[in-house]
Amino acid sequence: MKVILLFLLSSRAMFILNSFLTKTNCFKILRRIGNAYSFRLPSTISPLGFLRSISDKLLQELVPPVHYSETKVSVIGAGQVGMACAFSILTQNVSSDVALVDAQEDKLLGEMLDLQHGAYFMNSPKISASSTYEVTANSRICIITAGARQREGESRLALVQRNVDIMKSIVPQLMKYSPNATLLVVSNPVDILTWVVWHLSGLPRHKVIGSGTNLDSSRFRFLLSQSMKVSVKNVHAFHCRLEHGDSSVPVWSSVNVAGVKLRDLDPNFATKKDEQRYDEIHRKVVESAYEIIKLKGYTSWAIGLSVSQICDSLLKNQHSIHCVSIPVKDCYGIEEDVFLSLPAVLGEAGVSHIVKINLNEEEEMHLRDSAHAIAKVSSEIKW
Repeated sequence: MKVILLFLLSSRAMFILNSFLTKTNCFKILRRIGNAYSFRLPSTISPLGFLRSISDKLLQELVPPVHYSETKVSVIGAGQVGMACAFSILTQNVSSDVALVDAQEDKLLGEMLDLQHGAYFMNSPKISASSTYEVTANSRICIITAGARQREGESRLALVQRNVDIMKSIVPQLMKYSPNATLLVVSNPVDILTWVVWHLSGLPRHKVIGSGTNLDSSRFRFLLSQSMKVSVKNVHAFHCRLEHGDSSVPVWSSVNVAGVKLRDLDPNFATKKDEQRYDEIHRKVVESAYEIIKLKGYTSWAIGLSVSQICDSLLKNQHSIHCVSIPVKDCYGIEEDVFLSLPAVLGEAGVSHIVKINLNEEEEMHLRDSAHAIAKVSSEIKW
């Protein structure tokens, strides 16, 4: 009897039982038995749906499951970031079909040849490149890394406007050749430009994603792991970069190591009363990119790895959780139609769910303030 009970409680058994009950009339029999023994199953849920109540509270579904077979990824912009994305995707076996697009034809050809000459060391890749967008046809994912850099003395709105003009030349071409692709925006300011790309593409909201704070969260976890002297894989924390790096929210209230919340151990953790000054880690996360740029001139490898991980989740339907730029209207009391970086479940459909992470009052206030700031900038964009 114990063996049978253990089997029934196993996740595999639940999956098999759920599939069997769905395809047969046994669920009706199970419901009748439950009624006879005062164990009533709700009539409005699917078989074994009573096990999903916690899941429903945790996740907000945006789109039902879908399935694709293609794995082609196109990278728009063959600069340092774009090439780091392409290299990471190829070498980590995320996709073996990568297309590159850039206006500088000589540099683009050189980058393509350099990667092609390493084909023997990869999984028989198909690497193509062009200054026109035909090469991106039938892509599953189109990664946009192209964009203008901020000039000295240039206002944030002016920078956004220049990048909007660039996106207006890119997005329609991508939609022409890959109308069903998921668009992944890496160009900065990423939250605003993700909204811009969604606006230009005409795609459903869940099909346009920004790289957001997936990298910031990795930096956050790394710095915490160094101070805790544990593997970064055992540190669970999110760093929500809202509007831009200097306006970010570390979600200290949910930081945990192996499931143990650090504020349960010390209520003063990462507060002004914290004698160990863990709140300084947030400052280091914000300054990380500036420090790297000061030392080597640009950032590339970490963002390339971050984007590769996001693509892996999308292509392989992993349902992994990443802190990315997503539409957040009606979340946490946000009324503006904007994109912000929050934890989300990524799969073949794009963003399938938003994780309803618990934020304290101060964190929610920062989130709403950032949404308001982004909405103000977005309202001044000239189309």
